[in-house]
Formats: sequence, C-alpha cells, structure tokens
Amino acid sequence: MANIGKSISIKGDLTGSEDVVVEGKVEGKIDLPQNELTIGADGNVHADVHAKTVMVIGRVAGNVSASERVEIQASGIVEGDVRAPKLVVQEGAVVNGSIQMEGKSGEPKPASQAKPIAPSAGAPPERRPTPPPA
Repeated sequence: MANIGKSISIKGDLTGSEDVVVEGKVEGKIDLPQNELTIGADGNVHADVHAKTVMVIGRVAGNVSASERVEIQASGIVEGDVRAPKLVVQEGAVVNGSIQMEGKSGEPKPASQAKPIAPSAGAPPERRPTPPPA
C-alpha cells in the first residue's frame, strides 16, 4: 500500500497497481483500475479518479468512477459526478454532481420491482378521513 502523506503535493497523473491512500494533495488524474483508492481526512484531490474501489473521507474536486464501489464517509466531499455499481453515502457527506449506478458490464441496473407492504394481520385497517357532508 502506497501512502501520499500530508506534506506531499503531486501535479500530474498517478497510476499504479497497488492500493493508495492520499493524505496530501493530488492534481491531475488518478487511475488505479485494479486497486483501492482512499482519500484520507486530510486528502485534497483535484483530479478525475478511477479505481476498483474509492473511499472518500476528505475532498475530491473531479469525477469519481469505480468498477466495484464508491463510499463517501460523513466528512467526505465530492464536487463532481460519481459513477459506480455500488454507492454508499453516509449522512453528512456532500455530493455535488450527478450519480450514475450501473452494473459491471456498463449496463444500467434495472429498476427494482418495489412491492407495496401489506399490513400485518394484527394491524388495524387504514382509516381515511371522511369528507364533510354536502
């Protein structure tokens, strides 16, 4: 696992084949298609990001895409579009951009078939207010 510390600033493209934790500043492009990228609490990324999984604890200004999963923790901020088959956004996180969730094949996920919840056997019937007499 590679760690870009708080005092490190990188301008340019970052590619590799190992997991990376960014606690410093990265400007450019990050491409880790088979690995995990973590933007730590002090991480500040101004780049388009692509990785197998992405966890945002700090700040990203740029588009974020993952082939498996994106997680934005409560302190995380993403200023850009997010694209991944699985997405977790914790309460308090900020996402300013569009979100596209698609399967691994690149096809959009089919809409789930939501079924209405039937009242339980012991529940009283639903009561609706009756209109006043005319």
